[in-house]
Amino acid sequence: MKKIGILGSTGSIGTQTLDIVRKEKDLRVVSMAAGSNVELMEKQVREFQPGIVAMWSEEAAADLRTRLADLPVKVVCGMDGLLEVSTVDEMEVLVTGIVGMIGIRPTIAAIEHGKTIALANKETLVTAGHIIMPLAAEKGVSILPVDSEHSAIFQSMNGERKERVSKILLTASGGPFRGKTKAELENMTLEDALKHPNWSMGKKVTIDSASLCNKGLEVMEAKWLFDVDLDQIQVLIHPQSIVHSAVEYVDGGIMAQLGVPDMKLPIQYALFYPDRRPMDNGRVDFFRLKQLTFEEPDTDTFRGLKLAYQAARQGGSMPTVFNAANEKAVALLLQKKIRFVEIPDIIEAAMEAHTVVEHPTVEQILEAEADAHEYIKQKFGA
Repeated sequence: MKKIGILGSTGSIGTQTLDIVRKEKDLRVVSMAAGSNVELMEKQVREFQPGIVAMWSEEAAADLRTRLADLPVKVVCGMDGLLEVSTVDEMEVLVTGIVGMIGIRPTIAAIEHGKTIALANKETLVTAGHIIMPLAAEKGVSILPVDSEHSAIFQSMNGERKERVSKILLTASGGPFRGKTKAELENMTLEDALKHPNWSMGKKVTIDSASLCNKGLEVMEAKWLFDVDLDQIQVLIHPQSIVHSAVEYVDGGIMAQLGVPDMKLPIQYALFYPDRRPMDNGRVDFFRLKQLTFEEPDTDTFRGLKLAYQAARQGGSMPTVFNAANEKAVALLLQKKIRFVEIPDIIEAAMEAHTVVEHPTVEQILEAEADAHEYIKQKFGA
């Protein structure tokens, strides 16, 4: 019986992880955390019977305690609660499906307690990779990627010598706006941005896919996960979303991982690594598919990707500012306070206003995030 914890149990990654737990009888959930969805968390607790759960606010936690008064479950809240959920003694694997930089401290705490990390929270490495990866190495902790692209890279490097990697080929579907011109993007609405052609994801990631900011974050994450230079990471637009990513080696050979677009595959792979379990998630039918196509990303139209590379090259606290500004811009779009095309403008303005801090501590990372949010609030009035 493998015992796991889930941060973000009510979100997209969390609910799909629980689908896998339902199917695989040798997985047991011992801890969970969520933001504010008390109703769904109550259902999850009653079904999976974890010993401890966390809600972000005290109000949500109090409501959940009342609902679960008949069960022997501990309900905690806030950052202290997240830390407690992430360091349960009996837990072996922590699935970090939580969105945002709120995931940094719990991930660090879990690593310090020797937990394997099934990483879906890309912000953790984007902003604190210089802290996370050395700490994981020091503690002998495995960080297993859950993002489909990073899982594909991880699988493509399995059994190979890392120093023989020439290039990482990071694929992107192109999202709902692939092929659009700058003029056409001017008319794209929130509803348009949320219509991803291939993947079923949360609203934040879906919008990030439309802007290519998500791919920029994945570039930064790949740099830390696989210890490669930025120049070794090439983004390919692949509209079929069948090749989830690939690795080119020094001899020109390329190893790729292919499959249907379904997040359950990388989640399950991380939970059972190095084993593989049967899945009823469909199979690629090459006769029906007929062809796979690849395109160069248009970074002039989709400036989010270009700005991400720029932030990564500047390093230090600049990736934090990129992430924080994008996070804030997406939140404003979801509130219909800005247009889709304004996202890269907001990111660029925040980056230009920031003075880079080299090798930032966790406190300095969080300060850079808060400063970026405040700058956007002052400059854009939102």
